Amino acid sequence: RWGGVKGLADGSLGSRTAVFHDPYTDMPSETGKRVIPKDELHELVTAADAAGLHVTVHAIGDLANDDVLDIFQQVEQVNGERDRRFRIEHAQHILPSSVSRFAAEKVIASVQPFHAIDDGRWAVERIGPERLHGTYAFHSLMASGATVTFGSDWPVAPLDPLLGVYAAVTRETIDGANPQGWLPEEKVTVEQALIAYTAANAYAGFQEGRLGKLAPGFLADLVVLGADPFTADVETLKDIPVLATYVGGRARYQA
Repeated sequence: RWGGVKGLADGSLGSRTAVFHDPYTDMPSETGKRVIPKDELHELVTAADAAGLHVTVHAIGDLANDDVLDIFQQVEQVNGERDRRFRIEHAQHILPSSVSRFAAEKVIASVQPFHAIDDGRWAVERIGPERLHGTYAFHSLMASGATVTFGSDWPVAPLDPLLGVYAAVTRETIDGANPQGWLPEEKVTVEQALIAYTAANAYAGFQEGRLGKLAPGFLADLVVLGADPFTADVETLKDIPVLATYVGGRARYQA
């Protein structure tokens, strides 16, 4: 089956091409660059959705996220109600007033925890301290009832999901400058992080009846770890060894 189709609303924070409502703090002449004009993106999403495709759109800046949320809402009004599971890829910078829209409008936030501990070193230089509220808002999104999935954005960022769990739980930036966590109010628990990497991703891909958990009738996809992530010191999460990997019940890796 077709897995879906992805569009892009804007660029990235690092290149100052993520689209914001207000100018960049370190470049007041710039608010970002749309990859596809909003009207054209609206037409493309409407057509893809009408064809039955599962649609996800890359959005990083707060205006880009608002634009995509608006488009998804309008497409549902035009094409009729059904179980779409629209997804915003990255959802990095969201206006605090827009966080609740994800749950209310049933839009999945697909985020990458490593980016938080990487970008956290310098994001304030780009957008200033006020706009950090709603930045990598993992806890706020989950607390609002939104489905949040975790991924890597590999090869842009490291593939290792245990590093991602560590990033989401500690939010300690890779330069060591934030030992208590960058925007610590947005930390999540180990359980929340593991669900975001497993069951939530299965749900996002309409596979929640066969993937994402260990249960009768589900595919036996699992890893054997060298320590229990629920009891391990959070500082060691990224270093837990993988002893074995099983896919569909077959051993695919043995340490």
